[in-house]
This record gives sequence, structure tokens and C-alpha cells, in this order.
Amino acid sequence: MPDLSNKTVILVDDGLATGATTEAAAISAKKRGADRVLVAAPVGSVNAVDRLSRVADAVHVLLADPGFDAVGRYYDVFDQTSDEAVLDLLRAESRRHA
Repeated sequence: MPDLSNKTVILVDDGLATGATTEAAAISAKKRGADRVLVAAPVGSVNAVDRLSRVADAVHVLLADPGFDAVGRYYDVFDQTSDEAVLDLLRAESRRHA
């Protein structure tokens, strides 16, 4: 795992429904020594933004919607990414840094 000491970590999400996954990433980054953790997303629920504000140094969303019900509602196309596609990307990135 990379050393995050004295680094600023920017976590970008396609949308913050509950914020739970991004919260876990923010806590992990802090535990690994990140100096600052910033969260950015185009949209999120008010609850998710509040939740993340407790663990991140800053949370930036274009729209904190009190009526938020699903991330996909804010996209014209919101296809799921397959596990295999994610693994392919991770393998390619790993080879690039080998």
C-alpha cells in the first residue's frame, strides 16, 4: 500500500447516496497518514455530505439534494461497471507501475 504521509488525498465519487463507501476510504486514508482528505462528487444526499464532513477535511458537491433517492437519477446513462472491467483496469495500472 502506498504511503500517504504528508499527502493530500482527493476521493472522487459519481454520487454520494449514503456516503458509507467514501467514508471508509477517507478513514483509511487518514489512518495511512494522509495530511488532508478531500471528497468531491457531482451530487449527494444531505445526510451523506454531513456524514463525510465529520471524517474528511472538505466535501465538495455541486448539488446536495434533500430529496436525493438514487445516484442514477442524475445521469442520462448510468451503466454498471463489471468486476472484470475493474480488474482489467487495475491490472493495466499495476503493469504500468511495475
